[in-house]
Amino acid sequence: MQELDRRHVHQCAAKVATPSIANCETVACMSPTVAAPRLATLVGDLADARPAYRALADRIRLLIADGRVVVGTRLPSERDLTTALGVSRTTVTRAYAVLRDSGYAVARQGSGTTVAIPTGEIRRGTGASLYPAEPGHDVLDLTCAATRAPSGVAEAYAAAVDELPAYLAGAGYFTLGVPEVREAIAARFTARGLPTSADEILVTSGAVAGMAILERAFLSAGDRVLIENPAYPNAAESLRRTGARLVPVPVDDTGWDTTTVTSTIATSRPRAAVLVPDFHNPTGAYMPDTQRALVGRALARQDTLTFIDETITEVRLDDGEAALPFAAHHPGAITVGSSSKSHWGGLRLGWIRARADLLTRLVDARVTIDLGAPVLEQLVLLHLLRQSPGMPADRREDLVRARGAAITALRTHLPQVDFTMPAGGLSLWLRLPEATSSARVVDAAEREGLLLAGGNRFAATGTLDRRLRLPYVLSPGQLDEAVQRLARAVTIAGHTAYRPGKRTTRPLVA
Repeated sequence: MQELDRRHVHQCAAKVATPSIANCETVACMSPTVAAPRLATLVGDLADARPAYRALADRIRLLIADGRVVVGTRLPSERDLTTALGVSRTTVTRAYAVLRDSGYAVARQGSGTTVAIPTGEIRRGTGASLYPAEPGHDVLDLTCAATRAPSGVAEAYAAAVDELPAYLAGAGYFTLGVPEVREAIAARFTARGLPTSADEILVTSGAVAGMAILERAFLSAGDRVLIENPAYPNAAESLRRTGARLVPVPVDDTGWDTTTVTSTIATSRPRAAVLVPDFHNPTGAYMPDTQRALVGRALARQDTLTFIDETITEVRLDDGEAALPFAAHHPGAITVGSSSKSHWGGLRLGWIRARADLLTRLVDARVTIDLGAPVLEQLVLLHLLRQSPGMPADRREDLVRARGAAITALRTHLPQVDFTMPAGGLSLWLRLPEATSSARVVDAAEREGLLLAGGNRFAATGTLDRRLRLPYVLSPGQLDEAVQRLARAVTIAGHTAYRPGKRTTRPLVA
């Protein structure tokens, strides 16, 4: 891994005219491609569609809205897509013309047809201030995929307070972390199939802080960074503020298209990649070992710095053999983890696993952000890891029940919504009925006493405006009530006379 290699810093050749493919300051100019057979599979059978060109254009537009074909992607040539779909050349030609006329594609001499978004449709909701929601007694907050503390946390705090005096004689700054905590985290990696020593662990103030350290240590403005679309919004926004130029690759609840991912890596040669292979937030997708190996090799060939977010790794709800950690397939990968989802968000603790020779560089970056994580919380985490290195059993049982309740409620009250049940994680990634805007639904839901995060909050590029994240982190009864309110919101938002209100603040999404 060539840490100091700056060969990936490029200047954007030209600003993009509207309709916008991307903002050149935040999205890399080199276009990913979608192969004709892959696009044909996503589009599906057009045999009964009339007129076929209109159906093809509509289906591609929906794929763009869902994030399965990301903004900036170069579409197949008309000839290749004609062959893959088994339709006439005229059908594809007219469909591409419809996409261009409606702002969903642009054509450039020598570059083919590239996916775009009509001017004014990109809505990430980043213009208002963040705040942690403080709902009233009748408001249900599902903006955060996080749960209450599991049993044992209060006892762990009590035990940690008893142990704290032994640390009070020192300054309290552990820039690498309390040694025993680093050893416990390393032992968990080893137990999962990735031999790790404490010398490879840096304890952080959460996963977001961990990613910020990596960005400060390794990235500069203008660097290309491969990122999934949809993406965890705080991670994507942090990269934008670093000045990174995002190279999005699509992922949905069925997983990753490794052909698209590996070809994008090869053509864009990103400086870094940020991946969430374990119960991806928000889709819930889980990357199997075979795909981890393929993607890992592609990243290694390009000397791409690889940042793996394992925040939700331990939240496995179904039985089955877990994949090896991504770094077991790609030894150069740097892993970021957190106790927030497996234990409790109030601890505000996480960690970085990296080669021991990189820790000095990481500490140099870290001290410009903070000087270490709180000692008391580290001692609490140590007790929790000793009791349950992974997710506590009672937390798992609660989430299995909650997931079942959410699915039952959706099938009862909102059967027109599509989703895939994930094997783990904390949320369902809903696909709303056609022509239903999640931004409008979120606004209507708030008026019904339900706080949600729409697909646009997770869009690294594009809108994802038919998507909605539904965390199953409340009690079964509360989830049933939440889905009933959501069903009412979908109905209200579908009325042509409905006018969303203007929000000056927006809930924190986690």
